[in-house]
Amino acid sequence: MSWSAKQYSMFEQQRTRPVRDLVAAIATQNVQSAIDLGCGPGNSTEVLAERFSDARITGLDSSEDMLADARQRLPDLTFELADIGDWNPAQTYDVILANASLQWVPDHAVLYPRLVKRLNPGGSLAVQTPDNLEEPAHRLAREIAANGPWADKIASVKHPDRHPAAYYFEWLKPHCADVDVWRTTYHHPLSGGHAAVVEWFKGSALRPYLQKLDQGEQAAFLDAYLNAIRQAYPALADGTVLLPFPRLFIVAVR
Repeated sequence: MSWSAKQYSMFEQQRTRPVRDLVAAIATQNVQSAIDLGCGPGNSTEVLAERFSDARITGLDSSEDMLADARQRLPDLTFELADIGDWNPAQTYDVILANASLQWVPDHAVLYPRLVKRLNPGGSLAVQTPDNLEEPAHRLAREIAANGPWADKIASVKHPDRHPAAYYFEWLKPHCADVDVWRTTYHHPLSGGHAAVVEWFKGSALRPYLQKLDQGEQAAFLDAYLNAIRQAYPALADGTVLLPFPRLFIVAVR
């Protein structure tokens, strides 16, 4: 199951709220160049361009489908197809933004300092990553993967490791003039109820499971997941589900 801009954008308003908070916290002045790593359909790049309207801004993503939407949304900006894990540009930047993308890349102890080295002096690395691997949505996916008839295919699926805030502070501090780390739990209102929760994660966290299953297995997995989600996330009286979603934020200044 490849990345789908249409699937991801179903909840664009909720997914964009954190990047607005992140970009607002960037203190770097006179920004001339900025890049959005893992730009997706361009919603985060648009926030970056609104904040730094005079800067030369580039978006980078590993999905052609995402980039097609980003180019349509922001035709005056440059978008490139590349993998963050292999990204090693010759130039440096005033701002490097990574909104809900670095959680898909391993070896953060190496990755984060490497990204800081691609900043100009005084430049900012601004990162937001979901901090929800122990939330019911992830825990239930692991349990269903391990206990269903598809266990031989997906029981071993594992998301790249994420770490406590203190780890990122320690990794970045030797390379930075300032490091600000904070954690926020958003309560995203999903008017589509429990089915909307499944659709939300189908476009992100469930992808590593679903891409290893055939069409019939995908449907059965999603049915089992929906039943489990109904128990884990009670709906409000009007059917809305408030989805608690912890996110870790970092703004590191070189």
